[in-house]
Amino acid sequence: MKRPTGWRLAVTLVVLIGSIAAYVYRGREALKNSPTAPPNPGVADILKNGLKLGLDLRGGIHLVMQVKAEDALRAEASDAAEHLKTEAGKRGVAIGTLNPATGAGFTITMGEGISPAAVSDLVKTALSPTDWSSDQSGREMRVTFRDPARMEIEAQTLRQAVETIRNRVDALGVAEPSIQPQGDDRIVIQLPGVDDPARVKDIIGTTGLLELKLVDVKGGPYSSPEAAAAAYGGAIPANLELVEGNSEDTEARTRTTVFYVLDRAAAVTGRDLKNARVGQDKFNQPAVEFFLNAQGAEKFGRVTGDNIGRQLAIVLDKRVQSAPNIKGQITDNGIIEGNFTAERADALSLVLRSGALPAQLVILEERTVGPSLGLDSIKQGVLASIIGMVLVFVAVVVYYKLAGINAVLALTMNGIILLGAMAWINATLTLPGIAGFILTIGMAVDANVLIFERIREELDGGKGGKAAIDMGFKKALSAIIDSNLTTIAAAAFLFQFGTGPVKGFAVTLIIGLCASMFTAVFVSRLLFDLVYGSKEKVEAISI
Repeated sequence: MKRPTGWRLAVTLVVLIGSIAAYVYRGREALKNSPTAPPNPGVADILKNGLKLGLDLRGGIHLVMQVKAEDALRAEASDAAEHLKTEAGKRGVAIGTLNPATGAGFTITMGEGISPAAVSDLVKTALSPTDWSSDQSGREMRVTFRDPARMEIEAQTLRQAVETIRNRVDALGVAEPSIQPQGDDRIVIQLPGVDDPARVKDIIGTTGLLELKLVDVKGGPYSSPEAAAAAYGGAIPANLELVEGNSEDTEARTRTTVFYVLDRAAAVTGRDLKNARVGQDKFNQPAVEFFLNAQGAEKFGRVTGDNIGRQLAIVLDKRVQSAPNIKGQITDNGIIEGNFTAERADALSLVLRSGALPAQLVILEERTVGPSLGLDSIKQGVLASIIGMVLVFVAVVVYYKLAGINAVLALTMNGIILLGAMAWINATLTLPGIAGFILTIGMAVDANVLIFERIREELDGGKGGKAAIDMGFKKALSAIIDSNLTTIAAAAFLFQFGTGPVKGFAVTLIIGLCASMFTAVFVSRLLFDLVYGSKEKVEAISI
């Protein structure tokens, strides 16, 4: 009986041509977006760029960073405490001493003559009751975050950190970066093609928190923390803070470490920043000029106008960069001096433009792969794949004769479909992914072996050639589908719960197994039909 091969042939050609077209399309797109692409790319250039390569093949940096949400919670609590202080002044309510904020909230110490009931009412009306709770014990009141508010701040901090890092990486011009949150407090960063990992880590990890704070009238600078505390009778008041910084000798052009006592509340912060760029200080050395938005300019003008003669500290990441005297009202701009190199000033201006991180980042994991090592991995992986495929091809042709050539053609199409599908979904090829490719070839051969052995059994049982082919495919079908589906399920779990390299292996394996089922059951059958389907009677099969 003659089988209808026309539709099988049409489907096979559509899949084959579609896979090749997808790979070529991705290769052209990659070249179009690459600044280093040749003006007239050839076939080799397109084939080389059809797949996106992972860090282990392309070279680059992989970072896992933890977001210290405690910093954001402390800042939020500090803002709430300042708001409460402002509201108390407006309403004429005495509240006592506001102690430094922590990640849990802040405390109010109420001295004699202060009404706890009035303070409690103030807290309940000035702060959102859905975000804050208060607990009074004697003359002290603890104001703490409610769990939903705390969790929302932590989630928002993670989202903001991801966005800030993305802005900084985009400004660096890194092609195809991957910046993804992981869990509740981690960020996975993959930057392929980076040739200066130290600079990238510095730019990503710098908090970039700019604050302009008034130096207290007795605020120094002091040579040590002990000297600063002694100036305040042994303890610095709660509304002030001790910050390390630099003192500059203009004539000697040297800088020494000193300590300043500053207002705890910042007059202007990085949130008021409009732009930052590299400039020059009074010694014509690299510095960073900053420009404020309308709201920041208004606050800056008010603070400088009301405090002429006092020192204004420019604080960057909790360190005083300089503390010049205010000689007159300043509105919308200033300069950060810090004995910077040109590269450091450029990096700092980039960090300030992209916005401050909401919290400190800690590097938990770091991997750097050099471009030469990645190229070696590609060569070794490709060589291993070619050797493996050649050995498999030779083995099946020697053992199964003409049917072995059928398997070779099916395996070749399996590889084309795998590469085309990975290119189409824009999957990343990693070194474990190459291992998955080799494993896929082996499992695809296994499917062909099952079919061929079933056909041999039917021939040994006395069936004719066509009947043996029909029964061989039918009896092997369930075993092929079962074995591949169970492996796909396992690979799906690897993809869902694995990390980057494991995910690359899982993606390649899943796509390869799907292609394997198609080529073994569908394409291999088509090839048998093309060879034997036109014959009325098949006496023998080369298998």
